[in-house]
Amino acid sequence: MLVVLGTLLALCFWATLSVGIYSLVLASETSKNITTTNTSLGFRWYTTGSIVAGSGAPSGLASNQLYNPMSLAFGASNELYVADYYNNRIQKWVIGGTAGITVPGQPDAVSGSTSIYLNLPAGVVLDSSDNLYASDSGNHRVQLWRNGSTSGTTIAGTGTLGSSFTQLYTPRGLARDSSTDTLYIADSGNHRIMSYASGASSGTVAAGGNGAGTLTTQLYTPTGVYLDSSTNSLFIANLGANNIVCWVLGATGWTPVAGHPAGSLGSTSTLLYSPYGLTLDSMGNVYVADTSNDRIQFFLAGQTNATTIAGVTGIAGATNQLLYFPYAVALDSTLNLYVVDTWNYRILKFQRY
Repeated sequence: MLVVLGTLLALCFWATLSVGIYSLVLASETSKNITTTNTSLGFRWYTTGSIVAGSGAPSGLASNQLYNPMSLAFGASNELYVADYYNNRIQKWVIGGTAGITVPGQPDAVSGSTSIYLNLPAGVVLDSSDNLYASDSGNHRVQLWRNGSTSGTTIAGTGTLGSSFTQLYTPRGLARDSSTDTLYIADSGNHRIMSYASGASSGTVAAGGNGAGTLTTQLYTPTGVYLDSSTNSLFIANLGANNIVCWVLGATGWTPVAGHPAGSLGSTSTLLYSPYGLTLDSMGNVYVADTSNDRIQFFLAGQTNATTIAGVTGIAGATNQLLYFPYAVALDSTLNLYVVDTWNYRILKFQRY
């Protein structure tokens, strides 16, 4: 068993372990005081963010407001697309803009189950033509909204919750393989990741599907999923088990990446508490929305000890240095960090420098 786990771990990180030793440099945007560790290649972010979408509290349905945003994705021209959960819509924000435009969903926050509506959209991903895929969690389906369309097409799920290969149960995060047009869905209520080939009417289980639990063959309310094509692996935010795991496609189990393998929660640098979302950079470093710890954790590739790069552990707040239940993270091409600051009803950008 140790040999198998070691092999899987190597597969998850083989493309990143030769990069070298990194350290972090954090700075305050107001004071410019810098805290450093010994550095060879520095990853540096200001610890004060700036609002790039939403207006903060209170929540609302105006075009400049959000109501519990859950995830975000970049479009082909670097616009932000935000899954505006309780407003039942996806909002498109041009960087620097003061208001969003409703693309899927309705601007009046009305939910529904017909093709023009969404009901609690939790995940969003786009292709190179800005066709948009939304996990319509309250309708237990994934909708494809082609660029410019006013209605969606169901491409996964039936609209009724269930556990068959044609059904979903509260789908959350999404990942897409651009080379094969395969969609990976965090089917959180079924404790599995489903894989849907383009045009398929049913999916296959790519990870989990063995009930909720902390065994290496199980997932526990997976909410975020990231496809690392360089290692042919899925990195999964395993919310109910308080950890991040790596599942090589075709394997029968996962290897631990971050957090406690047995599911213990905590607030130290090696533990997580209900992590909802994650992303990776091109070097295999892992960024985690450590939701119930109100922070973003940075794990160097292959390391289990993290550095907090946004927020303050266990302190929720509405200043631009604090977070309140962050649900998702994203990176732009220069590794600026974007945080879905869910309970502050905003998206914050933490600039790399």
